[in-house]
Amino acid sequence: MSFHPLMPYGSEGFQKSERTLMARGEPFAFTAERAAKLEDICSKYPPERRKSAVLAALYLVQEQQQYITASAMRHVAEFLRITPAEVEDVATYYVMFFKAPVGKYVLQVCRTLSCALAGAERVTETLSEKLGIGIGETDPSGMFTLLEFECLGACDRAPVVMVNNEHWHEKARPETCAKLVDDLRQRGLSALSGCHLKVEQ
Repeated sequence: MSFHPLMPYGSEGFQKSERTLMARGEPFAFTAERAAKLEDICSKYPPERRKSAVLAALYLVQEQQQYITASAMRHVAEFLRITPAEVEDVATYYVMFFKAPVGKYVLQVCRTLSCALAGAERVTETLSEKLGIGIGETDPSGMFTLLEFECLGACDRAPVVMVNNEHWHEKARPETCAKLVDDLRQRGLSALSGCHLKVEQ
């Protein structure tokens, strides 16, 4: 008799980690302007600490081609003189880096407590119905991707929808979601209500 539990190592009941590889993508290199910008950022660190600029480098990749690919990560590794694994560690940890193609507007609905209590789930459902897509999907036009997000830190303006990791639409309501989508189609980012740190008119 053993006091140790029987571990089911077969296919059922055993948790195993599955690593998903990023798409290789087309060969990638920073534009001259972005390479110069990243080199300037790197110059702010000691030479042996160039890898401190990895977040900035990944943002520049995403700015250039909308999402992160394996080819881009290898290029960043060469630029920063670190290993591709070190770049991948960062790229796969943070949710603001997209690992697949996304739409022109990435709608990220906060789902944490304050937003949830204020109706964020209904906001997500309404956006999903309006766009005809599920969470994590991009609409057929390639204009919108719908995601859920953890706390955006604007609890007093809940529910909050962040667009493209930067722009905010606050106090979102299910009944205004269709208008938000239509306004983004027609007016772009100027349709958003702005960051909670700015004074709104």
